[in-house]
Amino acid sequence: MEIVGLDREKKRALCILAALLVFFMTMLAACGVGVYNDSEQYITMHIHREPLYPLFLWCFRGVIGEGYLPVAMAVQGILTAFGITVLSEYLTRRFQLRLWEEVLVVFLQLVPHLMTRYVSALHIFLENSVMSEALCIPLFQFFLYFLLRMVFEGKRRDRVLSLIMAFLLSMTRGQMMTTILMWALIFMIQLLIRRNYRAMVIPLATLLVVFGLRSLTVHVYNYFVTGYFMGNTYGQVNTLTNVIYACDEEDGEVFEEGSLERAFFDQFYDEADALGLNYKYAGNTFGERAAYLEEHHDILKFQVLEADMSSYFFGLGKVDYYQQSSMSDEMAGRMIRKLLPACFGQWLYDYVLLCRNGFVRSIAVVHPLINWAAFMIYLAAAGISLYLMIAKRRFEAPLAMGVALLFIAANVCATSITIMCLSRYMIYGFSIFYIAFYLAVREIYYQIKENK
Repeated sequence: MEIVGLDREKKRALCILAALLVFFMTMLAACGVGVYNDSEQYITMHIHREPLYPLFLWCFRGVIGEGYLPVAMAVQGILTAFGITVLSEYLTRRFQLRLWEEVLVVFLQLVPHLMTRYVSALHIFLENSVMSEALCIPLFQFFLYFLLRMVFEGKRRDRVLSLIMAFLLSMTRGQMMTTILMWALIFMIQLLIRRNYRAMVIPLATLLVVFGLRSLTVHVYNYFVTGYFMGNTYGQVNTLTNVIYACDEEDGEVFEEGSLERAFFDQFYDEADALGLNYKYAGNTFGERAAYLEEHHDILKFQVLEADMSSYFFGLGKVDYYQQSSMSDEMAGRMIRKLLPACFGQWLYDYVLLCRNGFVRSIAVVHPLINWAAFMIYLAAAGISLYLMIAKRRFEAPLAMGVALLFIAANVCATSITIMCLSRYMIYGFSIFYIAFYLAVREIYYQIKENK
């Protein structure tokens, strides 16, 4: 009987995988390869981009040559199909889901792809696109698979594999360094529950080693690509953009009169003010102010900060692009350290606005009515999970919800520091949140049914 059951499970998994492969290949045939503003930076291995996705494309380019992009896009779809299948099969076995429930779990993992294609402003199908998110999505599915196994079963193998997936995610998109922090926090909580206090040094030491290894890997990659042993640039400029947006003219007094930092601030502020790229020009409501910042972030960054710093550092002579990028990032870091305390109140207000939109986009679409619905869904998810744990002593569905909420919070808060929370940055938490929400509601239903 067990062999027959196992064969049935394998057949079901193969049918789901086949259906997903047909779906992604059909979308590739229908939509074609998506090349966008950022795509060229991945193809040319730009200094601003993390190494893994450019290397992924480079491998296909080296083997296939011209015409490699459709093949790379097909592989992205295949990896995503495998990731969805593996996670769905594990959740089906773990929670003993019926066939229609497994189909629901699969569908919930497809929704973000459909949303970015048919609902978001860019109308892109990510797995057909030359964008790092296309590789991040399947890696994140595998990360969730091993992380949930780590949470539910506590095996060393899953702990190691989930950390490897987190490392690969961080090498694909910088915002995904939060998965490494998330892994360490969950590991520490497990040790606290077991009262194994001495072992707490393990996740902390691992955290330092992994972040150090990530930095070294990025430096080595950039050395071979550019000839400079340096990290990725532009992160500090991104962060400075929202700081400048939150500044008043008198905040420039934190810099010494006549200093280069003061000259840059005065130039940034005057140009931003003339173009309306300042918090003072935003609307009155939370929604208006958040939308204004999101719409003007890139304008302030590219037309003011990047243009002015590039012009100055290139004007020094004998400075190439990589040196200029490094010098701009270093200057941005120095300015942030002095400016942020001066404008912290306004910056924090803007940061909360960005986070608010990020939390909404993680599970829905930003809209005045939908925003409140998203807030109520979060409350319901937290309330049901707490009820199951405290009143019913049922932990697995709440643990899945805890993983979802922890990731969403980390992703939103980290992304909002440097840039706005666009839908394609937030989609990772959508599926696991609604899957966990369904599992929690299902657990409540069975509890009620048992009590009748």
